[in-house]
Amino acid sequence: DVQLVESGGGSVQTGGSLRLSCQASGYHHSAYCLAWFRQAPGKAREGVAGIGTNGVAAAADSVKGRFTISRDNAKNTVYLQMNGLKPEDTAMYYCAADSARTYCRSGFSERDFGYWGQGTQVTVS
Repeated sequence: DVQLVESGGGSVQTGGSLRLSCQASGYHHSAYCLAWFRQAPGKAREGVAGIGTNGVAAAADSVKGRFTISRDNAKNTVYLQMNGLKPEDTAMYYCAADSARTYCRSGFSERDFGYWGQGTQVTVS
């Protein structure tokens, strides 16, 4: 199994920055697509960004140019650097792993991701 633990959430003002981290552990965790999802109150969970084993990354249109996903396989960690935060970015952010692929499929379907962290809250005011 893969275990995922997020950290780095918090409260910031509009225009501020945060960096989320997700520590992964478990069998062959470095060979997975890793992604960030978020869920705001009353809304469906949505994919934010994903990154494959080879570093190829993709991001949702709503965060392109502001959020950057990266991974350090030596540290078993995936990061989400969030700049230019807006109130609409307020949500619980979840790290997820797709153990069936080394790349991330387009569209960020939740059904592809079998492993999830507990989430970290981001609040922008």
